[in-house]
Amino acid sequence: MIHYESMECCTLCPRECGVNRNQGEKGYCGQTTQLMAARAALHMWEEPSISGTKGSGTVFFSGCSLRCIFCQNRDIALGTVGKSISEDRLTDIFLELQDKQAHNINLVTPTHFVPQIALALEAAKAKGLAIPVVYNTSSYEKPETLRMLDGLIDVYLPDFKYISSDISMQYSNAADYADIAKTALLEMYRQTGPLSTDYMTGIMQKGMIVRHLLLPGCMEDSKQVISYLYHTYGNNIFISIMNQYTPMQSFPDHPGLSRRVSQAEYESVVNYAVRIGIINGYVQEGVTASESFIPAFDYEGI
Repeated sequence: MIHYESMECCTLCPRECGVNRNQGEKGYCGQTTQLMAARAALHMWEEPSISGTKGSGTVFFSGCSLRCIFCQNRDIALGTVGKSISEDRLTDIFLELQDKQAHNINLVTPTHFVPQIALALEAAKAKGLAIPVVYNTSSYEKPETLRMLDGLIDVYLPDFKYISSDISMQYSNAADYADIAKTALLEMYRQTGPLSTDYMTGIMQKGMIVRHLLLPGCMEDSKQVISYLYHTYGNNIFISIMNQYTPMQSFPDHPGLSRRVSQAEYESVVNYAVRIGIINGYVQEGVTASESFIPAFDYEGI
């Protein structure tokens, strides 16, 4: 196992557990320094400017520093699913996905493995990796950690989940989520700048798509999230308003999460986004709140 100085007393994420991951200790993310991933394959269910017609080369990492109670990828977020891989193997995975004609490399829940990913990306780029690299995150990030990736990431694909500290505490055990996310998004935008897409394919080359998953009963908080994003970044970013929340389990302490978002709730939020002037946005239509949109974490490509 490679020794990573930043993981001797790990403070990579805002939890700042301070555990020695080099010695096999696990903090909130549930991971040591050993890279763990559950799937590396072409993925067709991202936004059109990410998945395109050929798919996004998506690598799902095990563990998570946020761990929302409603997580759609709960098995890997808890670290119960995943296969150990070396840094060299991760480099090869990036190149294999490029060979499969992926539009980009898409790093899902990568925060706690940033030092390893940065080195693997540098090695892959030296060996010919030329497609954009996407960083797919909850936004519970420290700017210092994101700066380890400066120059390596082309597109940031962050969530902005909540404004309310009460809601973020209930659902993600993170009362500071909004403040942390706002600071993280500023760093992401600093690195990538405004939107840039390939004229012929429509695939993003640079920039930021901020996702917001509407939760049942949280319509007003969603409008505050969207208002903040628009009044901070205007139409220099894409804002993706998602209705795909799927109850994956029962929530006896949070009964509001036991249903899907109503069409009226979703339309109200989308209409609000249009009314305040959002042009560069994505909305979801049809039956998107389905478990069939959650990939099988079967170690494909690992």
